[in-house]
Amino acid sequence: MAHDMYPQERPFLSPELMVRAYAAGIFPMSEGADDPSVFWVDPQRRGVFPLDGFHMSRSLRKRIRRGGYSVGINRDFMGVVEGCADRAPTWINGDLERCYLALHTQGLAHSVEIFDHDGLIGGVFGVTIGAAFFGESMFSRKPDGSKLALAHLIQRLRVGGFTLFDTQFVTDHLQTMGAIEIARSDYRAELSHALMLPADFMALPEDAPLL
Repeated sequence: MAHDMYPQERPFLSPELMVRAYAAGIFPMSEGADDPSVFWVDPQRRGVFPLDGFHMSRSLRKRIRRGGYSVGINRDFMGVVEGCADRAPTWINGDLERCYLALHTQGLAHSVEIFDHDGLIGGVFGVTIGAAFFGESMFSRKPDGSKLALAHLIQRLRVGGFTLFDTQFVTDHLQTMGAIEIARSDYRAELSHALMLPADFMALPEDAPLL
C-alpha cells in the first residue's frame, strides 16, 4: 500500500503533538517495541469504517446471543494498549504507550474491553477529536474477543454522534466486517467535517445491550 512516511529519530513525542498530527491527517508508528524512534504516516489510501456499514457475521451474532462476557469502557485502558502491543511485530513502543495514557487521562483516548471469567480477553482503543474516532489497534486472547469489542465500539460511536471511524489501514479481517479504503483527499474532507462536530464517547451507558 502506498503511503508517505516522515521519520524522526528519538522525537519529542507529546500528547499535544499527536493531537495536532491526527487533526492534520497523519499518525505515528514505530518499527517495534524496542525501537525508540517513530515515523509519521500519511497514506494515499486511507482505511475507514462506515458506521452504517458494519457487517456482523452469523457466527458473531450467535456468539453475542450466547453471552458469557461483559463489556467495559475505559476500565482497563492500559491493559488494552499492552494487549495490542504484546505481539510480534508491533508498532507500539514505550513513547507511544506513554502518550496514549496521557491522552486517556485527558479524556481523549478510550478503550472498549471484553471480559469473561478469565479476565480481559479482547479490546480496542483509539483517540477522539470532535466527531472523529482514530482507531489505533485491537487484540484478542480468545476467539471473537476483538470482534465483540469492535461491534460494541461501533454502536457506541453511532449513539455518540461520531461521523468518522478512521482505521488507518484496511486488513483482510477488517474488510470482512465492512471497512473500506478511500482516497487521501476524500479522507481529509471527511476529517475536516468531523473535527467541527461535537460527539460524546460516553453517551451510551456501559451496560447497554448490543442492538
